[in-house]
Amino acid sequence: MTTTTTATGTYTPRPGAAPLLRMIGAQAALETKMLLRNGEQLLLTVIIPALLLALFGSVDIVDTGAGKAVDFLAPGILALAVMSTAFTGQAIATGFERRYGVLKRLASSPLPRWALMTAKTASVLVTEVLQVALLTAIAFALGWSPHGNPFAVLLLLLLGTAAFSGLGLLMAGTLKAEATLAAANLVFLLLLVGGGVIVPLDKFPPGAQDVLALLPISALSDGLRDVLQHGAGMPWGDLGILGVWAVVGLAAAGRFFRWE
Repeated sequence: MTTTTTATGTYTPRPGAAPLLRMIGAQAALETKMLLRNGEQLLLTVIIPALLLALFGSVDIVDTGAGKAVDFLAPGILALAVMSTAFTGQAIATGFERRYGVLKRLASSPLPRWALMTAKTASVLVTEVLQVALLTAIAFALGWSPHGNPFAVLLLLLLGTAAFSGLGLLMAGTLKAEATLAAANLVFLLLLVGGGVIVPLDKFPPGAQDVLALLPISALSDGLRDVLQHGAGMPWGDLGILGVWAVVGLAAAGRFFRWE
């Protein structure tokens, strides 16, 4: 509640909601603090990608083809970090907020529902900035030498975030919290192995390659690799795949998300 000062020096109440942007910013800051204070989520979103990059980038375990392993691994691990935050972490956290009635209470506040989802997305983006900074530092320490257009990288990361956010919110808004926990972690593990993050897609049978290449994690890791490792221009094919996943995922989440 805000107050105004009258000419006589007294205060008159002026009830009303705070400006919308201030509410979104406050909710985004709260979401970010909650995420960074959650040890399990922090392990999933920050520690695991960093450990995978450090391990596979310094020890020759997987055949990543010609060149330094870190040049192949760094783009894939960046894609994994986006997926772990925008999809897995967000799905689990939102699923349990829905179960405990947090979303129902927030939906009855002056903050509109779309603004709440905007705040969650902003929190995801802040976390991803921290992830990218940490993973980039580790990759440079391992001898990474990236190339390509930074704008193409940014566009890939933003579309990847939109795609995974839509899928994560769809899962959290339609399944029970326990089912979301199990399914989100299972999908994370499956896409870690089969999404071209650590194991190149050309190691899979030809028929499987065609299917796996259409997954959002494959499009994101492949697009980042084309730009950062090979210095390619705008990867329109991968951007198109991510764009389709983003539109379908966000539209489905908006249509089927249940707040209770």
